[in-house]
Amino acid sequence: MNLHEYHAKRERLSDQAPQFRPSCTVCRQSRVNCYCSHVQRFNSHIEFVILIHPVEVRRRIATGRMSHLCLENSYLIIGENFSDHVLVNQLIADPVRQSIMLYPGESSTNLTDLSPADRRVPFELDKKLVIFVMDGTWNTARNMVRYSANLQALPRVCFSLDTPSNFRVRKQPAAGCYSTIEAIHQVIELVGSFYGFPIEKREHDNLLQIFDQMVERQLQFVPLSQCSPIPVPCAG
Repeated sequence: MNLHEYHAKRERLSDQAPQFRPSCTVCRQSRVNCYCSHVQRFNSHIEFVILIHPVEVRRRIATGRMSHLCLENSYLIIGENFSDHVLVNQLIADPVRQSIMLYPGESSTNLTDLSPADRRVPFELDKKLVIFVMDGTWNTARNMVRYSANLQALPRVCFSLDTPSNFRVRKQPAAGCYSTIEAIHQVIELVGSFYGFPIEKREHDNLLQIFDQMVERQLQFVPLSQCSPIPVPCAG
């Protein structure tokens, strides 16, 4: 094979190679689906620590990352076992912070069931509130908690809503479950005012606006038969 034939073959192979759409390095969506221009960052006066499972990182709609981009003073940490994670342990051990975990279960305090006055009880309002959120499917979220001894010791809160999730592009096991970004929005709605966040300004609604836009965009490419009205349980 001479040099001319070699270059001709290289060009043919290059033409046949799959072409990937350029992606945004921030939101990791394709340039067409990039939502960065719609992000309106705000300070919720709560530190959200979003622990994202490695499997979730690769998903097209990773609402944990979406939440992190919207929230000032938030952390996005990839992993499955956080027992020895330096930053996680520093936040939990900090005496000026109160760390709790957003996680459903019998041992969780359901904030929805409490009156506004009683809703204050689980929180030490003289400390900065840190809320750990698991970003993964039910199975991966359970593993993250089971493997992480430091998280198991945290007080737990949850909520319940009558309205369904808007996460209609992923089939899920049960109703009453919400994406990470929807869960964070609801927690801010329930307790943000205790920490000086002006709920009435509705800055936190940007979380849902970006999420809804992304879902609608993805639905354009998903056959109707593959969509489900049943949402993800605290996953994104």
